[in-house]
Amino acid sequence: MLFVGICRLLSGTVSVSRAFPRHTVIRRSMASDSATRFDFLVIGGGSGGLAGARRAAELGAATAVIESHKLGGTCVMWNAAVHAEYLHDHADYGFEAGHAHFSWETLKAKRDAYISRLNHIYRSNLDKAKIETIQGLARFTDDPEPTVEVNGRKYTAPHILIATGGRPSVLSDNEVPGASLGITSDGFFELESLPRRSVIVGAGYIAVEMAGILSTLGSKTSLIMRQNGVLRNFDNLISTNCTKELQNSGIDLWKNSQVKSVRKTDTGLEVTIVTKDPEKKNEEEKLSTIQEVDCLFWAIGRVPNTSGLNLSESGVDTDERGHIIVDEFQNTSRQGVYAVGDVCGKALLTPVAIAAGRKLAHRLFEGKKDSKVDYSNIPTVVFSHPPIGTVGLTEEEAVKTRGKESVKTYKTSFTPMYHAITTRKTECIMKLVCVGKEEKVVGLHMQGVGCDEMLQGFAVAINMGATKADFDKTIAIHPTSSEEFVTMR
Repeated sequence: MLFVGICRLLSGTVSVSRAFPRHTVIRRSMASDSATRFDFLVIGGGSGGLAGARRAAELGAATAVIESHKLGGTCVMWNAAVHAEYLHDHADYGFEAGHAHFSWETLKAKRDAYISRLNHIYRSNLDKAKIETIQGLARFTDDPEPTVEVNGRKYTAPHILIATGGRPSVLSDNEVPGASLGITSDGFFELESLPRRSVIVGAGYIAVEMAGILSTLGSKTSLIMRQNGVLRNFDNLISTNCTKELQNSGIDLWKNSQVKSVRKTDTGLEVTIVTKDPEKKNEEEKLSTIQEVDCLFWAIGRVPNTSGLNLSESGVDTDERGHIIVDEFQNTSRQGVYAVGDVCGKALLTPVAIAAGRKLAHRLFEGKKDSKVDYSNIPTVVFSHPPIGTVGLTEEEAVKTRGKESVKTYKTSFTPMYHAITTRKTECIMKLVCVGKEEKVVGLHMQGVGCDEMLQGFAVAINMGATKADFDKTIAIHPTSSEEFVTMR
């Protein structure tokens, strides 16, 4: 998949019964004499919303999902880039073959068909669970009981879950002249052909993944970032190494830079860039241009899909960026209204949204009062080239929360065996962050071939409270990259 997709703090215990009628009923409601009433109403048909809806239905709740677009969604383009990388190495392993031609058109057609099948599967699963699907935009009303209006009709429930997700941030032409000539990650999937020349603006995981895919598949790629490295919220070792790997792969990095303007010409887009090194205060800004750009991608962050929900009228509080404020049980400031996923702005990962939706359903409809997601050790993979795996605290976070004297790190770097005989090389770097006399492992970070698949098992160990001694007494599997974690000194 291309993006690892997306996911996410008032307190109050809700008392509910264990069993609910499985059929939808229309009856008199505090909200409206004509409102259709459910036990559980979900706004948003993404991963978190669907997971919560299906689990609630399994537990006996009459459930409906409101969706304005398509159900679910994912992508398989990252896998294509990985296979393209392996093709670069085939001669080093003794394979003689002609030049392999990549067809973006073929990949896009197959990807679109796959997504279409997924949407049908999601719809079928809802039908099998007897979950009603309501097509349209939901808007909260000022009724005393949580109620929404869709296409002029009211729907109410004692429990309403907001799972509307997020969308890419965009700049206006007033902020950056010509900004609208670019596209976001959403538009990436609508491209009919592979851009010959691509410019990506951003330094987060989406920008990094897009840059890796486009460059590997043959697009001449530039990455523009405001600071001097990518993934600034990750452990410093990861940020530094990933920046180096991007540059080594042939991606043109514009550090300490921003887009000043974009102009359309006969040969493509002309992107004007302003660069200013913050370390050199007496140095003037430098203006540069990138010519003949086929596609400009904005990957400058995401914003929550809350603008049309009329949340202020419903008593649901949001922060300054529009994210819904929830507590550890996903409760909002309005009793009976909850939120999960990107719309909360915390841990923007698909599996987190799924877990939060299911945990909420168990709390509301099975009486598990303590059912909630533990956000402390969430494993995260960035599908960069090579991929990144990380779980737990960064070294910087550990020092800040536990004190420098309590923190000890173990690091290693090496060339993976896969690259032992290849002309193309990538490095593998690994770090353990340990705290206290017992050296409890509170953070694990790595980048290299196979790190995406490697992380899940180590995440279990971190969640179980493994110590450095536990790692040390584990017999290594040779020859693998993962053995480095149990042989570090």
